[in-house]
Amino acid sequence: MTSSARTRRIIIAAAAVAAAPAVAGCGSSGGTGSTGAGSENPAMVGAYSPRIDPANFVSHVNNPYLPYKPGTTWRYRGVMKNGRTPQTDTVVVTDRRRRVMGVDCVVVRDTVSSRGKPVERTFDWYAQDRQGNVWYMGEETQELRHGRWGKMIDSGPAGLNGAQPGVIMEGAPKVGDFYWQFHWPGHALDKGKVLRLGAPVNVPYRSFSHALLTQEQSPLEPGVRDWKWSVPGLGYVKEKAHRGSREQIRLVSVTRPAA
Repeated sequence: MTSSARTRRIIIAAAAVAAAPAVAGCGSSGGTGSTGAGSENPAMVGAYSPRIDPANFVSHVNNPYLPYKPGTTWRYRGVMKNGRTPQTDTVVVTDRRRRVMGVDCVVVRDTVSSRGKPVERTFDWYAQDRQGNVWYMGEETQELRHGRWGKMIDSGPAGLNGAQPGVIMEGAPKVGDFYWQFHWPGHALDKGKVLRLGAPVNVPYRSFSHALLTQEQSPLEPGVRDWKWSVPGLGYVKEKAHRGSREQIRLVSVTRPAA
């Protein structure tokens, strides 16, 4: 599930850059290591430039909290920022691949609709390193105008025009981990923080007692905080604005490919 769409969508799996302890295998010019809850990782301050080694990546994305197996479809339902306009999200793991910074990425299509009509779709590019971290390598976001899909300005692969890749899901999340999720000055600067392991969550699809709860925020939108719940073996099940918005979206159904 997945943000240039992040300026409107609440499903944010957008381009990311992380410097949590688990990403040491890829490196960062800003340093690594979590400093604990309520404090900021040194890599969050100043320049950030992760070193991406294609040899450190695998061909699949099977992180328990983000299992992107081709053919899987998630359907979500909720409301947009005003809390009244209905929104649905259909997220499909395609069998397409995209090479970004020398890394072979899984392509995930996210289509947003409102009142039965598609509004926006995004092709997100993900890759998993050998430590189990899932990196967000960029996106192409398309907006429906006059019946045709057109590319939006805030789209593109990591490694170009100052956009940096990064981790959207850690291989071994720990409470207090605080890291970049996206770093593209002037476009998107998203940070993530692990709030809780084993969190309960209730969505139309099912109730769970063991979700990973994370918070997402951006200095470009200082008054906004989004909370996201992820379930092992399933992925994202809920996202809700904790502050600054009334947007939320919850998992309704999952369709898995035949074994």
